Amino acid sequence: MIKPDLNVAWLNILNNSNEAQRRHLAGLRALELGWGGVTKVCELTGMSHHTIRKGMVEVKKRGGILGRIRKVGGGRKQLVKQDKKLQKDFENILEDNTAGDPMKFLRWTNKSLSTIATALQKKNHTISRYTVRRLLKIENYTLQSNKKSKEQGNQPERDAQFMYINKTIKRFTKDKQPVISVDAKKKELVGNFKNAGRIWKKKGQAEIVNVYDYELLAIGKAVPYGTYDITRNEGFVNIGISSNTAEFAVNSIKDWWKIIGNQNYPKAKELLITADCGSSNGFKNKLWKSELQKFVVQTGLTVTILHYPQGTSKWNKIEHRMFSFISMNWKGKPLTTYQIIIKLIQGTKTKEGLTIKAKIDRKTYKTGIKIKQDEMKQINIQRHKLHPDWNYTIKKLGKLI
Repeated sequence: MIKPDLNVAWLNILNNSNEAQRRHLAGLRALELGWGGVTKVCELTGMSHHTIRKGMVEVKKRGGILGRIRKVGGGRKQLVKQDKKLQKDFENILEDNTAGDPMKFLRWTNKSLSTIATALQKKNHTISRYTVRRLLKIENYTLQSNKKSKEQGNQPERDAQFMYINKTIKRFTKDKQPVISVDAKKKELVGNFKNAGRIWKKKGQAEIVNVYDYELLAIGKAVPYGTYDITRNEGFVNIGISSNTAEFAVNSIKDWWKIIGNQNYPKAKELLITADCGSSNGFKNKLWKSELQKFVVQTGLTVTILHYPQGTSKWNKIEHRMFSFISMNWKGKPLTTYQIIIKLIQGTKTKEGLTIKAKIDRKTYKTGIKIKQDEMKQINIQRHKLHPDWNYTIKKLGKLI
């Protein structure tokens, strides 16, 4: 077994060698390892088994033949550069079969190298499983063993819902119809209170905050409800001052449509909303559906809602594409005023070009509003065949479905 420290040293030498030397070093290491050595060196270096075997033959023959060394950039170009459609097809194949915590950079796939290679070959790509391995490493995929999870629910049902959401998003995006991910961020006290996280400051200049986080010491509370445009990478946060109710949630979506959505999608006829299963936008929330019907009447849009299964809220795009960056941007900074909160939210940027707008919603929203059965019958709702509780479309009032 190769010691890890020797492995690193050997890889450093390999990476600083020319083409022929790399081949010979890899071939020599494979010979030293014996049975299965070629496979191990392939996994360690990402080199093809053909190159390693060629190095083995050359080392065996005359103790290594340097031969011709190509100039930098010589040789065959990478497949992804030769085959323009390869990268896109590769991503599409993995997209429906990817697991992992989206908050982290590492992901893994439940398809084998050979299965992925075969799927790509069916799309007329000349590719081996060794090249698939290299592409997976470039895209930050990794091998993972089984791991227990706190998430609940039936795995096949969950996976079927994920694939349905993905398929529906693709259809809306292709038709150039808006797709938004919505959710409420946790309530924050507005005032001179400690905010989790640390920031760089000169020694001895830490900000002094209140010892106790009592609500009576606060200026008020902030209830951020976010709307994230998946295709445009644009966000909107409506900051409430009272309660996170279904009325507040839908009003936040209305404000997004008035301020941003209507300008970006002037010809839109439909809107797709992906949301969690609970809270103000939960699939069992009658007020949520009733308020969405009002939104449909006001805008003329047909609205489709797809809910993520219970226990999978972190897969909702808004969580790891917008809220996580807002949290990082304001960590360690006391949220002393509503203006500070807006400034911190709108100042949140990413390398991928995320932009966010924010506003204060000073309306007081009542809790405990009940929707009667007769009112529910007035909602023009069409439930989908797959998980009708999770997936449904609300249309203009007319012939009720």
